[in-house]
Amino acid sequence: MQLRPATIDDAQELADFGRESFAAAFAHLYRPEDLAAFNAESYSPEAVEAEIAGDTCTYRIAEEDGQIVGYCKLRYPSKLAGHSQATNPLELGQLYTDPSMTGTGIGAKLMDWALDVARDGGHDSVLLSVWSGNHRAQKFYERYGFAKIADIHFKVGEQLDEEFLYELPL
Repeated sequence: MQLRPATIDDAQELADFGRESFAAAFAHLYRPEDLAAFNAESYSPEAVEAEIAGDTCTYRIAEEDGQIVGYCKLRYPSKLAGHSQATNPLELGQLYTDPSMTGTGIGAKLMDWALDVARDGGHDSVLLSVWSGNHRAQKFYERYGFAKIADIHFKVGEQLDEEFLYELPL
């Protein structure tokens, strides 16, 4: 497996991967129209391309045999910064792996990359939100030293999910 930066040429594949990964974990929680609205906003090729081309998001792709098996998206400035005492937080916006490869170290490699970026960039914390019912992800983040600092909401279509805001001070 190798990690590499995303390019504009990856937008369609990243959009498909993100949409499929999100649906595999969470589709059962939403009405079809809410999931469709969320996918159009977050996982359209145009939305992903705009993030890759813009200056607020950085994507890192994990590949194996030329296929995406995971990715991580960092956001700066963080949309979650108002909940933190940090002065220069970096946001981990997404960390997705192929559901069939969970537990194989892909997430760990992407997390290590994200933390290196945060430290090298002079950030004083990393923020992320995680669904309140996603105990497996919470345990993963807690192994890295993240801790819950707030209860927040995450909108999927018209549905508001109960989320936990996690922070890792650096």
